[in-house]
Amino acid sequence: MAKTILIVDDEPSVIKGLRFNLEQQEGYVVDAATDGEAALELFEPEKYDLVLLDLMLPKLDGMEVCQRIRAVSDVPIIMLTAKGEDIDKIMGLEYGADDYMTKPFNMLELKARIKNIFRRLDNAKGKANLTVAKVDDMTVDFISRSVTIAGREVNLTAKEFDLLQLFISNKGVVFEREKLLELIWKQKGDLRTVDVHIRRLREKIEEEPAHPQYILTKWGVGYYFSNK
Repeated sequence: MAKTILIVDDEPSVIKGLRFNLEQQEGYVVDAATDGEAALELFEPEKYDLVLLDLMLPKLDGMEVCQRIRAVSDVPIIMLTAKGEDIDKIMGLEYGADDYMTKPFNMLELKARIKNIFRRLDNAKGKANLTVAKVDDMTVDFISRSVTIAGREVNLTAKEFDLLQLFISNKGVVFEREKLLELIWKQKGDLRTVDVHIRRLREKIEEEPAHPQYILTKWGVGYYFSNK
């Protein structure tokens, strides 16, 4: 079933361009609203898979719309705005937005971010039913939080296991170190914390930690899991 996207923007040209790229080129189902009140009238929990939300809107601004949507739904929200100040980005994220792009934005980048969000959601749905994962001779039990390699038990710390579970449940998805801090440690902090835990995890599950085959580095971006 095609994903459904709600576009909220007061510029007809922006809506027209987004509708063409997302509906005609990508096959998504697209609805649009040109002000905050109309957006809330259209929005219903479970109706949309993603919302593209402009910050500067008539009647109700994007922050207010975001806050009201977030009160009833965890649908992914990407903020679109002509403003580039860091405070606007921070406020958008504080109000519940999942991502943020400043106009004029690159359409290819926007579509890539949308696909990445949908991929993560689909992986999360699969993860909900996944209790045991097997990768080559490694078995990871998500219920008992245990790991064995070729029948040998591997002792992981809680954070190391959380990292491994996240990676296995999202194969191929590249996680920035900042995102890993947010997801695993639930805070911002020293990025070297992530690097240290990745190194220790590799030492425990990789045959050659210096040349890993599972937890790989996307240089300049972050880490991802592969079992090719």
